[in-house]
Amino acid sequence: MVIDKKGLMIVLSSPSGVGKTTLTKKLAENNSHFVISISYTTRKPRPNEIDGKHYHFVTSKKFNDLIKKNDFYEYAEIFDNYYGTHKKTVNELLSKKKDVLFDIDWQGTQQLSKFKELNLLKIFILPPSKEELKKRLIQRNQDKLDVVEERLKAYDADSAHKKDYDFVVINDNLENCFKEVEKIILMKKNKK
Repeated sequence: MVIDKKGLMIVLSSPSGVGKTTLTKKLAENNSHFVISISYTTRKPRPNEIDGKHYHFVTSKKFNDLIKKNDFYEYAEIFDNYYGTHKKTVNELLSKKKDVLFDIDWQGTQQLSKFKELNLLKIFILPPSKEELKKRLIQRNQDKLDVVEERLKAYDADSAHKKDYDFVVINDNLENCFKEVEKIILMKKNKK
């Protein structure tokens, strides 16, 4: 992949369970120039998650203090938890000429888009169908069935925001989706 000198902020968004986190990790693993932005969250860690690697897990009070200090590029409440992108962390990565990958929802993307000085590439990932999404959410076995239903209810509202993105990619097969996203990033990097 050809990389230019200016860092790019690559946003991957999708309804919950479509694969944006897996794609983000795969992009970072396959290109040392990419760094994943680690969000702050008030959510409790899942059993396999490590503070500072997967998220910065903080209390609601700490998160609110960061909001008051205007320390976030974006933040949102999703399923009763807050998530946010810390400005200082991202700016340090961009100053090192790294491309920063964001695994955030449409609310966060709208907030990032307000910063016109940021070099953003916004990609929305969709499943082949809502039925396939339900199957994936159940198979990943991370959430109780009531949480799966809550995520499915949010699907239509989340999907309606795909029009706000530069590209929409269907994740019918992880490897094909990965190649398509990588091709889009390469095209954007070479355009400049």
